[in-house]
Amino acid sequence: MVRRRWFCVLAAGLVAAALAGCGAKAGSKLRWTSPPPMQLKSGATYTALVSTNLGRFTIHLFARHDPVAVNNFVFLARHGFYNGDRFFRIIRTFMVQTGDPHNNGTGGPGYHFNDELPPPYPYTPGIVAMANAGPNTNGSQFFICTGSACASLDQDPVYTELGRVVSGMSTVQKIAAIPVGPNPATGEVSLPKSVARMVQVAIASKG
Repeated sequence: MVRRRWFCVLAAGLVAAALAGCGAKAGSKLRWTSPPPMQLKSGATYTALVSTNLGRFTIHLFARHDPVAVNNFVFLARHGFYNGDRFFRIIRTFMVQTGDPHNNGTGGPGYHFNDELPPPYPYTPGIVAMANAGPNTNGSQFFICTGSACASLDQDPVYTELGRVVSGMSTVQKIAAIPVGPNPATGEVSLPKSVARMVQVAIASKG
């Protein structure tokens, strides 16, 4: 059974407020007080080239199905928000999780936004979806399905889908194969014993 709380996006202290698109430094990371305004071009297709220290992979983003989530992801990527973020949670038969500036499951961009459900596709290896801490708590964290256990999410499809890995899945599986140990905060055997990180997320659009 999937425990949604471990797909944690925001700590309790991260509060949404009034001004969209206005960022401020928090340590080395930008933070904002509310989600970005819609900036996707109608009818355009979007992809994300994710460069990691273990290789690259490309995500076709579901801009037509889940425009709010994709707009958020594009906004954060174009501001360099994901650069340096680690894959901090790995369950090889299930998923790998990243997008947290704290690298421990408690961080986010300073705001959260609503779900876009139901998901357009079943959760299968290669599907990229927003992590959350309950309904309408999306922020910056996301996970990539890597194995057969992700099918269990179809029983309670509560994770907004961002897209699908269309090339470089071997890199994702290399990340998923990193040995893990117990996470002292949760007891879950998912804490990577070596570092995999996103170096850069580059967005491309067509149309």
